[in-house]
Amino acid sequence: MTEADAANELMRLAREIARHNRLYHAQDEPEVSDAEYDALVRRNAELEAAFPQLVRDDSPSKLVGHEVAASPLSKVTHAVRMMSLDNAFADEEVEEFVARVRRYLNLPDDAEVAMTAEDKIDGLSCSLRYEHGRLVRAATRGDGQVGEDVTANVAHIADIPQMLRGNAPELFEIRGEVYMAKQDFAALNAAQSERGDKVFANPRNAAAGSLRQKDASVTASRPLRFLAHGWGATSAVPAETQFTMMQHIAAWDVPVSRHLVRCTDAAQMLQHYRSIEQARADLPYDIDGVVYKVDWLDLQERLGFVAKAPRWAIARKFPAEQAQTTLEAIDIQVGRTGKLTPVGRLTPVTVGGVVVSNVTLHNRDEIARLGVRPGDRVTIQRAGDVIPQVVENLTREAPRVAYHFPDQCPECHSEAVAEEGEVDVRCTGGLICPAQRTERLKHFVSRAALDIEGLGEKTIDEFFALGWLESPADIFRLKTRRAEILGREGWKDKSVDNLLAAIETKRMPDAARLLFGLGIRHVGAVTARDLLKRFVTLPALRTAATDPAAQEELTAIDGIGPAVAEALHDFFHEPHNVAVWDDLLNEVSPPDYIVETRASAVAGKTVVFTGKLETMSRDEAKSQAERLGAKAAGSVSAKTDLVVAGPGAGSKLKQAAALEIEVIDEAAWAEIVKAAG
Repeated sequence: MTEADAANELMRLAREIARHNRLYHAQDEPEVSDAEYDALVRRNAELEAAFPQLVRDDSPSKLVGHEVAASPLSKVTHAVRMMSLDNAFADEEVEEFVARVRRYLNLPDDAEVAMTAEDKIDGLSCSLRYEHGRLVRAATRGDGQVGEDVTANVAHIADIPQMLRGNAPELFEIRGEVYMAKQDFAALNAAQSERGDKVFANPRNAAAGSLRQKDASVTASRPLRFLAHGWGATSAVPAETQFTMMQHIAAWDVPVSRHLVRCTDAAQMLQHYRSIEQARADLPYDIDGVVYKVDWLDLQERLGFVAKAPRWAIARKFPAEQAQTTLEAIDIQVGRTGKLTPVGRLTPVTVGGVVVSNVTLHNRDEIARLGVRPGDRVTIQRAGDVIPQVVENLTREAPRVAYHFPDQCPECHSEAVAEEGEVDVRCTGGLICPAQRTERLKHFVSRAALDIEGLGEKTIDEFFALGWLESPADIFRLKTRRAEILGREGWKDKSVDNLLAAIETKRMPDAARLLFGLGIRHVGAVTARDLLKRFVTLPALRTAATDPAAQEELTAIDGIGPAVAEALHDFFHEPHNVAVWDDLLNEVSPPDYIVETRASAVAGKTVVFTGKLETMSRDEAKSQAERLGAKAAGSVSAKTDLVVAGPGAGSKLKQAAALEIEVIDEAAWAEIVKAAG
């Protein structure tokens, strides 16, 4: 897969996952199962791991839950963000998680890395704030930063004490899941059906809908339960390990899992997973996996967090279900990069309570590998690389004509070819292909790019068909078509004015977002930011991209390789692209890209780490540099301000000496970190 293809798929995944988050967290009406959702997130994570420069501002990996929608419940800002968890779907991934913890902490292979393991209950996350032992506030997770106040509602949940028993810290937030037991759920649905009221799809939906009620008496009538799995803000932590802390919480009369254990190696962790998987059907509540957490709290502190999840925890999810159905047809979709993506149309089939009717077939090679043709019986599952996916062709040997992948674009009929070394077939029509032009415009206004509210996909398709939108600059000239837009069905004065006002607010867009929005191959959201951090203005970047002497400066930026430099060079040497660029910059004026930095001895400087670091891993060192407002680069150049060298430092140390760049050891770096606080 090329970087442009990955960017296109990441854009689609961000939109789809955001929609499912809204349905699940804000409306309690999910359309897909947990397994299908997990697989979408997994695919997103795999693409981001393979293409870290493409991580989007609206990436699902950075978001937790969903922002609180309009609600009669008050909003609550969490003192400590309520995070999500990364997922593992195979034993090898659990083993790699343990190994990754070792690497990050720079621990020897024989050092014990103790973990807790507990069943992952499928409920609604809730935070309980206790002050002087008394419950003062309860809140849902929301988007991780802002949730809904459900204090009056949890007062009716028997598992949640109003006063903690024993000596709890002055302030302590207990976090866990509000859920409904299977037996209680069945009884509730039976009663709902008898009264002719809404029947809930599953216990999780029932619990969420019951807790998020304006009328607390409704919550009181529902059999809700609570199970604690951690904590948030606290004035004191009366233990040194996760396991002991959970014992403290249990001693305060708050329920914790009976299946919480402490493991000393990956083998024990996997053994506990299998025992819970075997007992899953007999548990009184729904679970969807097992959660592992590093036991020692000081190690949790060192490991820290990524965008939305702790590095010290992971959820081992249960495998997804499979089903058989018929592949009725294969359709071809054309993306903004010209990639032809085959989509299988299925006879609708229910898999784990979700109706599946479409499946991606990835590319020409995947169709050949599976040998699928319209009419074949196939096995599908909602897990793996892309969801749903075909895992087996059951009628491969049936006498049926092989599927011929098109050699012409279905949109513009230009030749469709695969470049040497690539598996993807692309339309060669470029900007004469309507599919590519409209998809690029949709990308330009997407949330991670200019984020123009009101200019959705249907509107772009409509305006493109009318000839009003040919390039990004045309968006800013729509104000001249106000009367014409008003003449279109569905448009009123207010909606037109709102759209035009939203466009006008983007006349001074963030430069990195604008650059990303142009859809230059290999230039994702993160790469765009990295480029602008170095060059500050778009004209300066253009100059560097077209100057052969500046190529070394480009590739010296951490995360910027020859592919990005070549893509920028190619973009600015194409006359049509230059015309689009100049036309756009006549309409907008992005300010200089200035990054605010923290006050520290290295704030605003470029730091290179080389050699073996003895007290921390390279990743941890880079994270420290970024927290101090510095930029961690991968190579030494004239732009480097400081080199931190450990034992075994080689060519980078020699290059630093040649350029007379300051070099310090790991101990001196630790003093800089300590001084910054």
